[in-house]
Amino acid sequence: MGLWPDAQQAGVSRETFDLALAGLRLDPSVLDHTRKQAEFERTIRDYLAAMVSGSQVEKGRALAARWSEALAVIERRFGVDRNILVALWGLESGYGAGIGGKDVISSLASLAFIGFRDGLFRDELIDALVILEQGHVARADMKGSWAGAMGQAQFMPSSFLKYATPYDGGARKDIWANPRDVLSSIANFLKGNGWRAGLPWGFEVVLPQSFDYGVSQAAFIEWKRRGLSRADGGPLPASGEALLFFPAGWRGPAFLITENFFVIKNYNTSDSYALSVGVLADRIGGASGLRAAWPSVIDGLDRAKLLETQKLLRALGLYDDKLDGRLGPALRAAARGFQAGHGLVPDGFPTPELLAKLRAAH
Repeated sequence: MGLWPDAQQAGVSRETFDLALAGLRLDPSVLDHTRKQAEFERTIRDYLAAMVSGSQVEKGRALAARWSEALAVIERRFGVDRNILVALWGLESGYGAGIGGKDVISSLASLAFIGFRDGLFRDELIDALVILEQGHVARADMKGSWAGAMGQAQFMPSSFLKYATPYDGGARKDIWANPRDVLSSIANFLKGNGWRAGLPWGFEVVLPQSFDYGVSQAAFIEWKRRGLSRADGGPLPASGEALLFFPAGWRGPAFLITENFFVIKNYNTSDSYALSVGVLADRIGGASGLRAAWPSVIDGLDRAKLLETQKLLRALGLYDDKLDGRLGPALRAAARGFQAGHGLVPDGFPTPELLAKLRAAH
């Protein structure tokens, strides 16, 4: 079925449709990008060093001060920590400096043409046409990333239609040039995905010497009973639960992460990304850097070996998520389960030693 009938059904006029698609060609550079995603390829130490740099922190603090009045209004309106909003703004588009120079319609059309991700981008293309029809942005100004993420908030068109919010309550939603709309829209996205007001995303913790690594999730009061303390010396929350997270294994920094950490992952599913947002937000708010050092060598697995690990854990009945070679929560949980029964510290971080034991178990 052609694109026009579906676009017409979505409310797109023939004039908007023809203007948007006139002269489009397949963009080979977009297709090249489908083969790599940086936050899944670099070590988490290197990713954080790039995303939470001194200049990134300094600029974030300056912009948080510049837009403090608007941020106060947005924080009250949506219940989302202002520093999280500024951090997401920074990571997504360099605080608006790097929205991407790609023509969004061309990018989405190219991805739709090759059927990337099972038709997802055909639907996003139609949503982008709806945005043009509604007059939120001019055709020539609809710029974004190679994957069609738009403006300073880097929203996909479907997310724009669902979450983009004008700060002043007007009809036009401008995430390309209006920082107030950008921050309001990010806040609405997080709230819409379950952000809990007053709950931190997480924080770095210090473990006691006799810590029982067999426990991975518990209420804060239980973590306190087990001797965990915040690395910054602050108190643990009085209520709520958190997951113990070792992003580079038990020899590196440890964190307690809450459900708000996983809300951030609705923006980008990478653990490295979500942790960078949280740490950058803390730094923008005046905190110092992480207390614990990263291991000099992070003995992780490349994508091919992570895929093998997933397959071997699935064969043992410990893993039932996607076979994609990505290190996410499901693989960490499965690794922790195997480690606990095979003489390894159950930190959820797949290593060559873990893979060797998995191979031996088969």
